[in-house]
Amino acid sequence: MYLPPHDPHVDDPMRFKPLFRVHLMERKSATVECMYGHKGPHNGHIQIVKKDEFSTKCNQTDHHRMSGGRQEEFRTWLREEWGRTLEDIFHEHMQELILMKFIYTSQYDNCLTYRRIYLPPSRPDDLIKPGLFKGTYGSHGLEIVMLSFHGCCARGTKITGDPNIPAGQQTVEIDLRHRIQLPNVENLRNFNELSRLVLEVREQVRQEQQQQQDGEGPAPLQEPPHGQPGSLPGWPGTSVSPSLADVQGGWVLRVGVLCSGSGLSLTSPCLRSFYGTGLIAGHGFTSPERTPGVFVLFDEDRFGFVWLELKSFSLYSRVQATFRNADAPSPQAFEEMLKNIQSLTS
Repeated sequence: MYLPPHDPHVDDPMRFKPLFRVHLMERKSATVECMYGHKGPHNGHIQIVKKDEFSTKCNQTDHHRMSGGRQEEFRTWLREEWGRTLEDIFHEHMQELILMKFIYTSQYDNCLTYRRIYLPPSRPDDLIKPGLFKGTYGSHGLEIVMLSFHGCCARGTKITGDPNIPAGQQTVEIDLRHRIQLPNVENLRNFNELSRLVLEVREQVRQEQQQQQDGEGPAPLQEPPHGQPGSLPGWPGTSVSPSLADVQGGWVLRVGVLCSGSGLSLTSPCLRSFYGTGLIAGHGFTSPERTPGVFVLFDEDRFGFVWLELKSFSLYSRVQATFRNADAPSPQAFEEMLKNIQSLTS
């Protein structure tokens, strides 16, 4: 299993955790060992369900239990998964979310079903190279998102999920036809100015969609003046550079506007900004809705998203791990895979 780095170190490499291993024997037989838990390898089982799908089962789940009971298991899981102790987490809402994740993931005892995913195909005219990215999601910690391009839009699909938005859903969608030029630094210090700007673009998008539905032809591409690059804050603990003092002639979102009390002190020059929407929902994926936001491109390996309604900011950093035989055999196969993983949680 590939796990994201500990929150909020979004630029750190992925972590690797063995879940099972197979010993090939003579006469085409094999033994399977479950690697889950802390008592060493024990008896397991693997079953091929169908093409591109298999299941694992632990036959000795008592090996996953600890002498200190569920409380010791939770504290150990917390150190390994989050790099923290229970005493480090003061926010009550965050404690609730972490406990929900522990209960949800630990109940399966490594009895899981795996389905193949493809990496998105790349084209020369893509804004950046598509692929997997680690993203900051506030109290949910770091999650893995797949960025892919589909004509005039880009989509971020969750590969790992949380109690609000499950894996397979489109966490962000970017309208590449609508560039957003950030306001000057004095106006941007007021979050209302950014809100006004984005909501104006949202209304323009709504009108264009209405025109298309009324048969008035496709909406014209919008390409505002490039202007100077803007900048947005990084996330605490990341290695985003340069420092605030190094940014000249650009726009800067003042620290604390999007992430109040987070102690942000780093920024990164912004190459381009586009209008987009982000998916939010209540616990259990209840009342999902797409809300307006701003996609911010920093470089080939980093982008961000301003969640307007939440007044928060997510930073995404490319997963540098390489995966063999993960390329989609065709664009159609990749699109079909996206539909399949989304249907699992819709």
